[in-house]
Amino acid sequence: MASSFAGKTVLITGGTGSFGSTMAEHALKNGVEELRIFSRDEAKQDALRHKLKDKRVKFILGDTRDVVATGRAVRRVDLIFHAAALKQVPSAEFFPLEAVKTNISGSANVLRSAIDAQVGSVVCLSTDKAVYPINAMGMSKALMEKTAQAFARDFQDSDTTISITRYGNVMYSRGSVIPLFISQIKSGGPLTITDSQMTRFLMSLRDSVDLVEYAFSNAKTGDLFVRKASASSIGDLAATLIDMFADEPVEINEIGFRHGEKLFESLLSVEERAKAEDLGDYYRVPLDSRDLNYEDFFEVGEERQETLDAYTSHNTTRLVPSEIKSLLLTLDEVRSELQ
Repeated sequence: MASSFAGKTVLITGGTGSFGSTMAEHALKNGVEELRIFSRDEAKQDALRHKLKDKRVKFILGDTRDVVATGRAVRRVDLIFHAAALKQVPSAEFFPLEAVKTNISGSANVLRSAIDAQVGSVVCLSTDKAVYPINAMGMSKALMEKTAQAFARDFQDSDTTISITRYGNVMYSRGSVIPLFISQIKSGGPLTITDSQMTRFLMSLRDSVDLVEYAFSNAKTGDLFVRKASASSIGDLAATLIDMFADEPVEINEIGFRHGEKLFESLLSVEERAKAEDLGDYYRVPLDSRDLNYEDFFEVGEERQETLDAYTSHNTTRLVPSEIKSLLLTLDEVRSELQ
């Protein structure tokens, strides 16, 4: 079976991040003709250039906040993975307007440029924090989703298919908790956790790549996709890592919730889950393509959907420590740290 990347020109915005570099390697292994990395950090671009060492990769320095630079990057592109974003919750709490500029306005620049350039498909990466958002990062990502859906609704006859993927914490991604915990354990502690009962989805970078590739291959414009994922409490995750990496007891300090943090995360709201299509490993939420003329809706009515719970890290499959350990051992980075 031919790869969906074969012969394609692919652009990854924010392509030097954890997801972007993993997707870059995947695309190169699957026959991409040209791969463009669009980001604003020249040092990370240089590091990735030396890591990949592939002439098919073209590095473009620029920022999605700049519509001219974005328009230049998307010319003659078949597929865009839009991963550029400000992702750190505490940072966005202190600098919310910066999150607005990148996560909302920058995304609008990517979408507008893609439609103008007749790009075949744009997959926008979102986060569980966009569901019932309580922090600035989640709010900006929720509005990024709404912006993408608005473009999809307004340009349904366009050559460009716009879709959204939403996923939880990616294990061992840059700035995530697992490498922090391992570093603290190897230093002798203490290990700092927010709240032992806090739960988070656990997804590998490989799973996140599978999700966006699934969206590219299967999306109708405006679709939102979620990959089903298991979860762990922070307490169980910390205890498992201590068991794996510590030769002596390690002190655990609970420091309390940081700015904008939740006790648990949600991948689908109640309303989304009610209309979601269960595709086995994935949920698909179709675009609400109604316009502002609601007369038909009020006159004809709409059948009430079945009442379901939101899909959260509290009610998904909860891993026990032995299962957490098995999952962690699938990560190359964790196995390397154990050597």
